[in-house]
Amino acid sequence: MPFTLDPEVADALAPFAPPPDGKPPVVGDVGARRAILESVFRYCDSAQPFPHDIIVADYELPTSDGATIRGRWYTRSEDPEEPGPAALYLHAGGMIAGDIDMFDGLVARYVSASGTPILSLNYRLAPEHPHPTPLEDAYAGLTWLYEHADDLDVDPARIAVFGDSAGGGLAAAVSILARDRNGPSIARQILIRPMLDDRTLTPDPLLAPFVVWTWDDNRTGWQSLLGSSAGGPDTPAYAAPARATDLTKLPPAYIEIGQLDIFRDENLTYALRLGQAGVPVEFHLHPGVSHGFEGVAHYSAAARRVMTDRHRVLAAF
Repeated sequence: MPFTLDPEVADALAPFAPPPDGKPPVVGDVGARRAILESVFRYCDSAQPFPHDIIVADYELPTSDGATIRGRWYTRSEDPEEPGPAALYLHAGGMIAGDIDMFDGLVARYVSASGTPILSLNYRLAPEHPHPTPLEDAYAGLTWLYEHADDLDVDPARIAVFGDSAGGGLAAAVSILARDRNGPSIARQILIRPMLDDRTLTPDPLLAPFVVWTWDDNRTGWQSLLGSSAGGPDTPAYAAPARATDLTKLPPAYIEIGQLDIFRDENLTYALRLGQAGVPVEFHLHPGVSHGFEGVAHYSAAARRVMTDRHRVLAAF
């Protein structure tokens, strides 16, 4: 039986479909993709109300190369009775788009629903800042959160990394980097449809009618991050975690992916390999949904299911 798109999701995505005679951006056109992605991010972020019980504070975080990046700290308005968990959030955008302002409402809603404070990080983007800058920024954010745990009423033993798409790939990568550097301990890696493998470049005809993030988009994102070496034999695991040969001693993982997403197979494989390496894994494969569907179809039953799981996981480490 062929794949079908969830009817509620299909209805929500219909207004965003390109015109029949429209041509997608060519491979390598970062500017056009950035404009498209960021318009969708802004729409999705404002489509639901900002919760009334959230306090937000911005900080300037130092990076390994002497720059500074913004971090936005979200907490619920009631004071915690004792230090508790927190998460570092790394936003979506294919390595080439987005900033913390475009995910402001999303992160606030995660905090309101789960009670877990979140530091949202404005990591620098490719191609202006190729690998390893985005990863080093993520590590700087993790280190800053760990070092400021007392000031923020955070238990340093209960810090998670949490990312979506490109940010999910960075969350997986920073988990490997922190292990290898004997850096801050990570309590959990929460990977939402993570972008893990620079070799995912060949179209799948069964998925092609449904994809939102395409193989040309993926090639553009990875080439922006890695240059001409993307997809070749020498990509480091710190850039593309699917390349890692040693997945032992990594944090417990939560991974979710839609069945109509080009990242499906790399996510399935990564979850399997984590489990084979002795890492506890909770994995969800959601039928009938594409990449980032819940941002547009936030009212759908499928979106409610994924958000309930994310809120549960954010509250449970």
